[in-house]
Amino acid sequence: MTKKMEKGQSLFEIVLALAIATLIVVALVALASSAIRNSTFAKNKSLATRYSQEATEWLRGERDTDWDVFYARTANPLYCLKSLSWTEATIGQCTSGQEITGTVYKREIGFTRETVDVGGVPKNVVEAEINVYWQDAQGIHEVKSVTNFTDWRDTI
Repeated sequence: MTKKMEKGQSLFEIVLALAIATLIVVALVALASSAIRNSTFAKNKSLATRYSQEATEWLRGERDTDWDVFYARTANPLYCLKSLSWTEATIGQCTSGQEITGTVYKREIGFTRETVDVGGVPKNVVEAEINVYWQDAQGIHEVKSVTNFTDWRDTI
């Protein structure tokens, strides 16, 4: 008598196929998760850059409105700005609850003042370092920009 050949999959083949399918699904989920994380980071960095640029433009306007008042305010080396207003600014580092209104971002502006000699005439220069930072599951991130301000109407 001849034995009939049985057709079908062995248990080993089924387990192997499931393992390979599981690895593929896990890899796809990891890729999707990484892509979402990178996309979120890029969006947050873009918004932080925008908040930094807004602060730079606001400072230019403050300088142009009244250099003497602007220069006097820069005597304090560090401000936390929830909004673009001196009345709402606090002196010192941002703390919990001082995020830009409706966001996760904190904005600090540090000032350094110096007097430079331009053609034998002393000229006041204010360096403003703007830091916008936020925290997520990957840690603390920041966008930094530095701008120098002078009284451009002051001719030599």
